[in-house]
Amino acid sequence: MAGKIDVDELRVGMFIHLDLSWMQHPFPVGSFRITHEQQIDKIRGLGLKQLRWSPEKSALAPPPTRVATDNAVAPTVAAIELPPETAAQTAERERREQLNAQRASAELCQNQFDEAGHAWRAAFDSVVARPEQARQDTEDLTHALLQKMLVDGDMCIRLLTCNAGDNASAHAMNVAVISLLMGRVFGLGDEEMLDLGIGALMHDVGKIELPERLRHADERFGKDDLAAYRGHVAHGVLHGKRMNLKPGALLVLAQHHEHADGSGFPLKLKVERLSAAARIVALVNRYDNLCNPPSLANALTPHEALSLLFAQARSQFDASMLNSFIRMMGVYPAGSVVQLTDDRYALVMSVNSTRPLKPNVLVHDPQLPREEALHLNLMTTPDLGIRRSLKPAQLPAEALDYLAPRPRVAYFFEAARVSVAPEEDVVNA
Repeated sequence: MAGKIDVDELRVGMFIHLDLSWMQHPFPVGSFRITHEQQIDKIRGLGLKQLRWSPEKSALAPPPTRVATDNAVAPTVAAIELPPETAAQTAERERREQLNAQRASAELCQNQFDEAGHAWRAAFDSVVARPEQARQDTEDLTHALLQKMLVDGDMCIRLLTCNAGDNASAHAMNVAVISLLMGRVFGLGDEEMLDLGIGALMHDVGKIELPERLRHADERFGKDDLAAYRGHVAHGVLHGKRMNLKPGALLVLAQHHEHADGSGFPLKLKVERLSAAARIVALVNRYDNLCNPPSLANALTPHEALSLLFAQARSQFDASMLNSFIRMMGVYPAGSVVQLTDDRYALVMSVNSTRPLKPNVLVHDPQLPREEALHLNLMTTPDLGIRRSLKPAQLPAEALDYLAPRPRVAYFFEAARVSVAPEEDVVNA
């Protein structure tokens, strides 16, 4: 049971709860056990007077042992011996613990994604009337995303549920999150990462003036409609200047539809004239548009989208970035429907970029209700792998209903729970 404690009384070992928005504190999660004094310093720097803590989840050093004296005897507590667990009880307890941890992790990522999406919508809606406020809000959101990525070790890309009705928000968040993870892979500096994040979040800001029917490229567009659609790049740069964005972020707005081979628009620039941030956003933007087009009937599975980019569009993107993108996302990105080597069907839930062929999957198991199903980490099952990727329509009806693949793919990130040596390059797999 949680109680209140003054921040001046915090100690290493306490399990504390920060009742703040995830963008208002620097920690990956809002509830955690304090492991070192530096965390206490950061908590005190938040300006809180009190916060909640859970004694039963804490691991504090025991108080000094009372020593018996001539006039007093140290109190004793009779030990109560509990019967040992049976193997079945142990297995069930561990399964429940894993299931609870799985649910907590999913809920945390979903809440963070939703909150970030609301913050993006507030910033985007401020662009016309309050451009400086829009810039500040976008910077704050980018700083928050970057802060959550400052963890040791690998990151996992996690599949989430995309709320219906705000596809623009989901697209902006997908592009920003994946772009920032790519920037992390390439070791971009702090200022470059900030420009990358802001540019990714606002890359489509020029579409504010466009009617809905012109906000997405359509092969049926006539000359005038195509010109209006492509004009969103120039309009975006104008909005970016009104927001007082820095040059690095403006370049993302200006170049996110340019291609490495000069086939993009509006200036047909080639790779040597494109900023690193713009090259990243152009690639991620294309991937997300393939997975989440305006008409879901035209959507590709994440695996199909990667295959198309590699097989048919390699010349349009920086080769090293495309290879790194595929390694990071995994050959079977989160959201892919797959068949395992033991013939069971599964949905890829998250991918650790160091082992792209061994993602975390939800397996169709008729013996368990879906809400009780554990995600299977293929990194810990060396004899089990993925045989092939499938379209959802190829699944048997009962597997389709059980796995319930998302009609739209949404991504967020979390720290990897298992660290292993990276696999060999699998781009050609």
